Amino acid sequence: MKTFAVTYTYAASAEELSAVRPIHREWLAKQLASGALLASGPMVDMPTALLIWRAESLEELSRLLDQDPFDIAGFIGERTIAEWNPVFGPWS
Repeated sequence: MKTFAVTYTYAASAEELSAVRPIHREWLAKQLASGALLASGPMVDMPTALLIWRAESLEELSRLLDQDPFDIAGFIGERTIAEWNPVFGPWS
């Protein structure tokens, strides 16, 4: 299993994000319970978020992220996925 760091840059207003956030967070909670999502949260004072995932491949993770309600609503302007090698910490 590989570890990935994902960033979202939002392309929606705070009001639009707030309207979809409950189902987005419900979806994230399911991913956390399954073990795919390790951590997630918005950056402070920036229209971005950081998410840490486990997946077999970048392609598998990309397909999963396409199911995020924020993505389905068109609220993610840019998404980056980078394989990450956590040397220290709980995911190393």
